[in-house]
Amino acid sequence: MPSLWIAGARPKTLPAAVAPVLVGTGAAHLDGGMVVWKALVALGVSLALQIGVNYANDYSDGVKGTDDDRVGPLRLVGSGLVQAKHVKVAALGFLALGGVLGFVLAATSSWWLLLVGAAALSAAWGYTGGKNPYGYRALGEVSVFVFFGLVAVLGTTFVQLGTVNLASVAGAIGIGSLACNILVANNLRDRAKDELVNKRTLAVVLGDTNSRRLFVALIVVAFGCLLALVPVTPWALLGFAAAPFAWRSTRAVAGGVEGEALIAVLGDTGRAELVYAVGLTVGLLLA
Repeated sequence: MPSLWIAGARPKTLPAAVAPVLVGTGAAHLDGGMVVWKALVALGVSLALQIGVNYANDYSDGVKGTDDDRVGPLRLVGSGLVQAKHVKVAALGFLALGGVLGFVLAATSSWWLLLVGAAALSAAWGYTGGKNPYGYRALGEVSVFVFFGLVAVLGTTFVQLGTVNLASVAGAIGIGSLACNILVANNLRDRAKDELVNKRTLAVVLGDTNSRRLFVALIVVAFGCLLALVPVTPWALLGFAAAPFAWRSTRAVAGGVEGEALIAVLGDTGRAELVYAVGLTVGLLLA
């Protein structure tokens, strides 16, 4: 049973939770404001929300029947291996944990962060949950860019530094673009089946060709952000260590791979985001 829950948490998506905290902390250090314990609490918030979102999506898609015939990672509810009510409890539990840790950061930084946290929790559940899930209305990628890019990076910097800086803004856009691409690849893989069950993801709305163009464009934006940081510190170019993974995933997507072949793209995109974050963070620490 533990192995089922670990699989249901979708561990391959967790780099998307770690990466923004690394970059946000590196940006705070650049201006002498790194606070280790706050960085660790921010990491806890990010991981708890990511796992909570994964369980929430598993629950909501499972009870709606959209996971009945799926390519990709194990779905607990859709597979019938775990009761839906148990997955719902797990989802709410992790989201609550993220909320509690976020409260600690707000209490020691600024109370207006509670509004940001409330928006993040609402977005986490509303992606596929409720009567009008925004993930079914082509807004999933926007949400990922905002919350696992802009909010996560800038929020991590703010709680440590008390403000944001150019490094955090550029890093937030870069990380958000790569995190967004994980969902672009995921939805591209499931596009045909999502269309059959009336799940209008961005890939369904844009179609195959334009979704692939979006993937390439987001890669360009991410690495362009590193170049934009060169006047701040040339060490930011260490983020280009992620280029081999990004190139492999981009070549596959642009080359038209489909179905299960896109699972490998998901892995490479996740690795690209994590290596990008580590490289950029090391660069900011060295600056």
